[in-house]
Amino acid sequence: MEILLATFTTLFSVVNPFSAMPVFLTLTEEDTPTHRAGIALRACIYMIGVLAVSFFAGQYVLNFFGINIHHLRIAGGILLMRSAFDLLTPGGNRSKVSDATLDESRHKDDISFTPLAMPMLSGPGSMAVCIGLFTEKLSFLDMGLIFLGFVLVALAAYLILMSSLRLTRFLGRPGMAALARIMGFITLAIGVNFLATAIAALFPGLSR
Repeated sequence: MEILLATFTTLFSVVNPFSAMPVFLTLTEEDTPTHRAGIALRACIYMIGVLAVSFFAGQYVLNFFGINIHHLRIAGGILLMRSAFDLLTPGGNRSKVSDATLDESRHKDDISFTPLAMPMLSGPGSMAVCIGLFTEKLSFLDMGLIFLGFVLVALAAYLILMSSLRLTRFLGRPGMAALARIMGFITLAIGVNFLATAIAALFPGLSR
């Protein structure tokens, strides 16, 4: 159960469904509650698919390109730290999608895959985390628990998206800013851990 808890807490912080709320509200403001629920559900199902493919196939992609897992963890750590600084910096909590993409999405029939599932819920950071979770020492039970962690993160994301209007009204702008900084601090710690673990593995003499 420890691996399930670790997967959920790490991924939830990196996915940060709260950051998807403004985009979700903007793009579904004219939709009915039923249609909005369908979009959120499909986005979360797509997110599970993206995370699962990253987890199960990511290692083979790395091997194909000759990339060491520790190199990926260093890159992922830097990426997570950059995202964390965006959340921690006042005014730096920028959207994961550009204004042009957002404008284009207004005219799409279905926004559940892009931009919601990718890159809002399952961007490069969360994909790097999933690839980094895979090792050859994992048992089938461990893999099942990790996949269950993906499902639980998606379930939490669905509930947050469906409650986004109430949460935004309740927290207000100051509350949302404070929440972004909390998630940013946790993400920063995860990024530092990624870097430290990879550097210790590549240069074992440094950890003595």
